[in-house]
Amino acid sequence: MNTDVPFPIRTECPPGTCVCERDALLAAPQGDVRILRLTRTEEKKLLERLENLTSLSDLRHMQARIEQQLGVRMTITPSPNEVRSLRGIAILVLEQPGLCRKTRQAIPAAIRKSMDQRPEITFDLLNEGGLFGAL
Repeated sequence: MNTDVPFPIRTECPPGTCVCERDALLAAPQGDVRILRLTRTEEKKLLERLENLTSLSDLRHMQARIEQQLGVRMTITPSPNEVRSLRGIAILVLEQPGLCRKTRQAIPAAIRKSMDQRPEITFDLLNEGGLFGAL
């Protein structure tokens, strides 16, 4: 097991409750263990930050930082069909070894909460690739 990581790592989930494959990731010699930096304390900070986004550029900045620091890739796009509510915004956090199932659900929920508090983020997202996106 690769226990010589130079930072504190997330504690394992109770057996049978998660499919994060944390132990397999630690056992892999070339595994990307950046996701294990997301301890429960750090996860709470991240979710709080995502719940308080101020703009689409802030959201895109956080999206890039999460991928850079944790290796977590996500897509945030409007549905190809008509968007009538936040349910029409697709927020997908891609599966990867070490990423807890609950975290994969909590990140989109935090982003939706932020979009709900600041509808201009949603409007800017819709305009990003739309008619006025190139202006």
